[in-house]
Amino acid sequence: MDLKVLQYFLAVAREGSISAAASALHMTQPPLSKQIKDLEAELGKPLFIRGNRKISLTESGLLLKKRAEEMLLLMEKTTSEIKNTETEMHGHIYIGCGESEGMRLIAKTIKQIQSDNPNIIFHLNSGKADDVLEQLNQGILDFAIVIEPTSLSDYDFIKIPYTDTWGVLMKKDSPLAAKAKITPNDLLDIPLICSNQNLFLNELSGWIGNIDLSQLQIVATYNLLYNASLLVEEGVGYALCLDRIISTTHYNELTFRPFTPSLNVGMYLVWKKNHTLSKVCSHFFNEFQKYVDL
Repeated sequence: MDLKVLQYFLAVAREGSISAAASALHMTQPPLSKQIKDLEAELGKPLFIRGNRKISLTESGLLLKKRAEEMLLLMEKTTSEIKNTETEMHGHIYIGCGESEGMRLIAKTIKQIQSDNPNIIFHLNSGKADDVLEQLNQGILDFAIVIEPTSLSDYDFIKIPYTDTWGVLMKKDSPLAAKAKITPNDLLDIPLICSNQNLFLNELSGWIGNIDLSQLQIVATYNLLYNASLLVEEGVGYALCLDRIISTTHYNELTFRPFTPSLNVGMYLVWKKNHTLSKVCSHFFNEFQKYVDL
């Protein structure tokens, strides 16, 4: 299996037909069809479900699509790092992150670097901690920004001087909005929208004390908060989340109230343990360290 064949496979998956993929690749249909059949024979499993008008991916095809995208991205990163010259700083930096106001330190660092090195391009990949760390382990990402609770034993890391606060995002006319802080008992008998990360549920379980999680009325879960905030605006429920991710200024229908007792979490910049950073990644780390030391 070579990279060119994987590119052919991804084109077919993207276009939804052999003919459309052949047109996009500027080649004829028969050799492309043969490449796909040879790939299926090599793997010993069908990759596509062939319909009359459109083809779709099998379960094996979906897995290969994910891995092929990762392999091609890793090859692109490697090529960029090797081509990076001694005299000119250029290349790509890939950072995985969750949602947090603490990302402003990353934004400040990127702004400073690009003012002096416009040929360094940054790629931010937002997602759940588990997904971000998986991509970091695979070498797809150079760095990850993770929020507690997260096991850091397999990584090198630096603590970011910022603390996030957990609480409840709600409509301004909600009954709970009259309270300055939210207690565990306040969460009973109201519809809740929670993060779907197991680590958060463990943290929540510790915070609510003697209340069992099964007593909570969880009506929806989320991995990124923006869509959850739309559910809150439409009156679906109250979102348990970190502060300052969703704007709650005077023109917004939403407001945030912190938990009491407070539930605060720290943030870390992490990278693979004992991993030699590329030239541009080392430059990013050194510039970021300056903001941390301020």
